[in-house]
Amino acid sequence: MRRLSTFLSAASVALVASTIVVHAQSGRTQVGVLECRGGPNVGMIVGSVTNLGCVFRSQGRPDDLYTARITKIGVDIGITTETALSWAVFAPTVQLGSGDLSGNYAGVNASAAVGVGLGANAMIGGSQNSFALQPLSVQGQTGLSVAGGVQSLELRPGRF
Repeated sequence: MRRLSTFLSAASVALVASTIVVHAQSGRTQVGVLECRGGPNVGMIVGSVTNLGCVFRSQGRPDDLYTARITKIGVDIGITTETALSWAVFAPTVQLGSGDLSGNYAGVNASAAVGVGLGANAMIGGSQNSFALQPLSVQGQTGLSVAGGVQSLELRPGRF
């Protein structure tokens, strides 16, 4: 019964994420993909902080490197040994310069892992909240965890 409740909660967060980003993508064009990777993470029951190295890839332009810090508030229980995220990036224009994705993003998250796991994330933010990171991002994890709630992403130019 407890597993069903956890699953339903995660599914609800994913549904809300889909709704938020569908609205956020209005008038935006997919400009590339943001891929992030990070090491071990320990959920602290009511939240966690994860540091990641990211690369923005867009056809016809060099890779753009970033560092990311994701802060989650909500249910976050467990330990993961590594995390990989990949978002489709939507912007109001296809003309992006180096570091243009930098900024603060906010959204919702749902994920679960028993050995290998998956998650869904929706994020809106950046310069004047002009960027949307597609909600059905691919999040791969290894470990034992369950998480759901709101999250913030601080994305800064950098290297990993």
